[in-house]
Amino acid sequence: MSAGRNMEPDIRLAYLVTHPIQYQAPLLRRIAAEPGIDLTVFFCSDFSLRHYLDPYFKKIIAWDVPLTEGYRYEILPAWGRTDRLSFWRPFNYGLARRLHRGNFDVLWVHGYNRWFHWLAMTCAKVRGLKVLVRDEATLLSAPRSKLKRLAKQGFFLILRNLVDGFLAIGRLNAEYYQSYGVDSERIFSMPYAVDNAFFQQKAREASRKREDLRRALGLEPGRPIILYVSKLSAVKRGSDLLEAYIRLSPDQVREPTPYLLFIGEGDQRPLLETHARTLPWNSIRFLGFKNQTELPRYYDLCAVLVLPSIFEPWGLVINEAMNAGRAVVVSDQVGCAPDLVRPGENGEVFRAGDIAGLSAALQNLVANPPRCRTLGRKSLEIINTWSFEADVAGLKEALAYVRENSSACR
Repeated sequence: MSAGRNMEPDIRLAYLVTHPIQYQAPLLRRIAAEPGIDLTVFFCSDFSLRHYLDPYFKKIIAWDVPLTEGYRYEILPAWGRTDRLSFWRPFNYGLARRLHRGNFDVLWVHGYNRWFHWLAMTCAKVRGLKVLVRDEATLLSAPRSKLKRLAKQGFFLILRNLVDGFLAIGRLNAEYYQSYGVDSERIFSMPYAVDNAFFQQKAREASRKREDLRRALGLEPGRPIILYVSKLSAVKRGSDLLEAYIRLSPDQVREPTPYLLFIGEGDQRPLLETHARTLPWNSIRFLGFKNQTELPRYYDLCAVLVLPSIFEPWGLVINEAMNAGRAVVVSDQVGCAPDLVRPGENGEVFRAGDIAGLSAALQNLVANPPRCRTLGRKSLEIINTWSFEADVAGLKEALAYVRENSSACR
């Protein structure tokens, strides 16, 4: 075993997560390469490593980026089906034995809304391991009645005694923990980031063939492009974007100057397409699902990316588009807004459901291409600080804290 900083032995870190996730894979490779951290990942299921039916996209998915390369991992055994995620499933077992056998120091758990994760945290505490938790929850994404909030406070009273450190993905997530009594000294910044280097490189490569893609899509040169990338579900409010786009027409008859491209699948797609066909225009495209290596071409092509959701704990497509140097427009219910979107500097934030406000924001951007490009450059500047390096720094700070504070739980 190699020695880390200050000649201390490596921290043996076990990470528990439901399944291999395309956004997390490069981060796990980065953590595994960090001196002083000996990482092993435990997955509850391996369904995402194969072709599988995504219940939201309503499509067979096979990710085109490596999900398990560059770090040590194990798929936990389970009883019954492992191709569905719920509170009870997969019904895993065997982690306690592996934690003991691996002589781990810390268990890091992604999410706390599954029975097995609670069992894992309890087993870790019994065995003397420290526990870290990372989750997406915010007060915006989970409004609660007074009674439910009281119940949640009881829930967190137990959680605070199981968990030594909370890894906050952003400002709203940190405020959420604090609102339920977690001391600020036990909250560590581990921002929700994507592989910036990957998306920036792919966007640069795409820029050289931008006009080829435009021609392949049948889009006229010079017209700006508004892009939507997400599931086409009611909560994502693609319908709000379509209505806001319609208002860009000077008289609701003539075609708006910009194009509108939808990337994604979901149960709302037929409704959106039916509505679009009622319009006498050829400026709206539904391009379906695009895989990770394909997306940078479309980020590079657009002038602005829009995420109008009424429920969005974070919104990693915003990170991705910012890596292409693009302006972004989000609703005030998108969790990344306070951290990544600076109104007037790299994009705009509008009140969720305010179609007129969204339309006005889009009009101001697409009508002024030089300003739109300036905002895009600011996006790139901001996202360069929201990175895997910041994640590793936050994780190491949390690990140092739990190593030095043997009685960190309160």
